[in-house]
Amino acid sequence: MIRVTDQPFQIAEAVAEFEKHAAGAGAVVSFAGLVRPQSAEGDVTALHLQAYSPMTENGIQKAVDTAMERWALGAAHVIHRIGDMAPGEPIVFVATAAPHRRAAFEAADFLMDYLKTDAVFWKKEVTASGSHWIEPRAEDYRDRSRWKQQEES
Repeated sequence: MIRVTDQPFQIAEAVAEFEKHAAGAGAVVSFAGLVRPQSAEGDVTALHLQAYSPMTENGIQKAVDTAMERWALGAAHVIHRIGDMAPGEPIVFVATAAPHRRAAFEAADFLMDYLKTDAVFWKKEVTASGSHWIEPRAEDYRDRSRWKQQEES
């Protein structure tokens, strides 16, 4: 299940909801990303995210489908915020359920790498000194490249 929303969400509620779909799994892994209070530009006052619907949702669904097949997951869930957010607010939630822990961890990591580099989002960070668009970092692309290298070996 995927959800791109402009509504705030609670991490504990997302975990509880996901666990209803993870019956029979041997492992459940979840990750929540929050708006950072500081960046290289200074104290962050807000983060603004835009998506291009339905392209954004379709891309995330394709990544979830790939993860489900590659790691034989029992369930996967992605929630991603758009709109304006304050420091400390959840931006993203990813959860995976699998028979074994390694598959659940790797699938969640794979999904986050997709969301950081390839998902169709535009992110603008607002600080006291102004605002700027955020691009994926070189480390994000290196992280993503691991999955392609594993497919080829």
